[in-house]
Amino acid sequence: MFFSVGALFGRAAAIDLGTVNTVVAIEGRGIVLNEPTAAAVYTEAQHERGIISSGADAERLYGRTPGGVNIIYPMKDGVIADISAVGDMLGDFFIKAFGRRRGAAGARLTICLPLCATELEQRALTDAVKACGAREATIIPEPLAAAAGAGMDVFAPVGSMVVDIGGGTTDTAVISYGGIAANDSIKTGGRHIDGAIADYIAAQYGVRIGEKTAEEIKLSLGAALIGGMERRQFKGRSLKTGLPECVALTGGEVSHAIAPTVRKIVDSVRRTLSETPPELAADLIDTGIVLTGGGAKLKGLDKLISHETGLKVSIAEDPMYCVALGALKLGSGEDMDAPRYA
Repeated sequence: MFFSVGALFGRAAAIDLGTVNTVVAIEGRGIVLNEPTAAAVYTEAQHERGIISSGADAERLYGRTPGGVNIIYPMKDGVIADISAVGDMLGDFFIKAFGRRRGAAGARLTICLPLCATELEQRALTDAVKACGAREATIIPEPLAAAAGAGMDVFAPVGSMVVDIGGGTTDTAVISYGGIAANDSIKTGGRHIDGAIADYIAAQYGVRIGEKTAEEIKLSLGAALIGGMERRQFKGRSLKTGLPECVALTGGEVSHAIAPTVRKIVDSVRRTLSETPPELAADLIDTGIVLTGGGAKLKGLDKLISHETGLKVSIAEDPMYCVALGALKLGSGEDMDAPRYA
C-alpha cells in the first residue's frame, strides 16, 4: 500500500486523536495541548445530550462521579467509538488549544489515524472536525506522521522503518520516497498491556485493580524482556470479599503477564519485514527501526525487537509527540527546527 503526501502542504494545525491521549500542534507554536481522550457525560435520559467536562478535567472525576454521570473514552483501538462525544470533546480541546471561544473556526487541520481505520471511520472523524468549524480537514496515516515527527526523511528514496505503538493500536511501516511501501496494523497497544496486567492479577491473586493502577504497574515494573526481581505493593479490591487488599508483584511476574501482548507487536514487525521489497529491506540494515508512541517507552522493547529482527532499534525523542509534530510538518511545511512546544 502506498500513500502520497505531496499535496498536503499548507495546514495550520495537526491533531493526534489517540485512544488514550489527544495531542494538538499549531504551526509556529508546536505542541499546545496534550490531554486524556476522555469525557464526563450524563447517563440519564432527562439530561440534554452533551459532555460535562473533557480531558484532564473529566479524568479527575474517574471513580468519583455521582449516579447519572459516567467517564467515557470515546476512542477505542484508535478509531471513534462514540462520535457525538468525540465531537463535543474536540470542541473543548480546540478552545483550549487555539485560545479563543471559536476554537478551530477557519483553521485548516491535518488529522492522523491508524492504518486499520476504515473509510467510514475516516469520514466520521473528518465530519466531527468540520462540525467544530474547521475550514478543511485532511487525514494522513499515523506511521507516516510518526516517522516525520521522529526526524526521519520520509521523502528520501531510501527505506526506513517506524513502529508507532499507541494506546489502542500498533502501526508498523516501511517508508520510502514519501509513501508507505509495506505495513501492518494491529489493534494492540498500551491499553492492552494494561489489561493483561489487570487480568493476571485477578486470575493469580483474586484482586481487581483499576486502569490507573495497571498503568502504574506497567510503568514501574513492566518490561518486554523476562526477568526483574524488584517487588512492589499495589492496592486493589478482593474479588472474594469485596474489601480493599494489597498485592505484592515482582518485575518478572509483570513481564510474564504481558509477554503474549508484547509478542503480538513483535510479530507485527516481523510480518512487515517479510512483505518489504528486497531493495528496501537491504536499506534497513543501515537505517534500522525507530519506535514511536507511548508504548515505545516499555523497558527493553527496543532490545527485544532488535534481537528478533537483527536490526538496530532506537526510540524517538519525545515518542508520544511524534505523530502530532510530524503531521504538522507534513501538513504545514514547517521546518523541524520550528518550536516543538508552545
